[in-house]
Amino acid sequence: MSLEVYTGATPNGWKISVMIEELIEAGVEVDEVNMHLISLSDGEQFTDSYMAINPNQKIPAIVHDGRAIIESCAILQYLGETFPTSLYPTDERRWDVIPWLYWQAANVGPVFGNKLSYTRYITDATVDQKAHPLERFGKEALRLVGVLDHQLAKQPYICGDDFTVADIAAWCWVRSYKWAKVDITIKPRVLD
Repeated sequence: MSLEVYTGATPNGWKISVMIEELIEAGVEVDEVNMHLISLSDGEQFTDSYMAINPNQKIPAIVHDGRAIIESCAILQYLGETFPTSLYPTDERRWDVIPWLYWQAANVGPVFGNKLSYTRYITDATVDQKAHPLERFGKEALRLVGVLDHQLAKQPYICGDDFTVADIAAWCWVRSYKWAKVDITIKPRVLD
């Protein structure tokens, strides 16, 4: 059965590509993978054919074994459960990973995404209109980087000694710090 991946060049899209590469690197025989680039700038996410896969009109999405899965962290969890490795523990250690996976989805992604939007893409707002959101999302992004730094002070990866889906999810957003203009260089453990 093939794994159909619908994605784009965004942090949420990168999560799935990184996960698939990590599974292959771990020796997992992943089904045939077919990548489908969804052009967000052309509005392909709003087409009827894509909405049949993801009614939320966002990337990424996958179809595997006849089942469509949407939302990047749900896809990471699905792939982790379907292709077991240390990336997604199946024993009690999964409860070290799941909260951090959700933490990324509820915090890092939205905050870095909003900071990026106000920094780069929202062009119809005045400088004064953007001032408060830029300050708010900038401060919160730095707070979240501090949370990561605190975790990484105790162990090499977010959830312990092993690289997991939580690291993939957070890294894909934090790696865009320059583009979002969030200075993570003050936290070298996060930068590394």
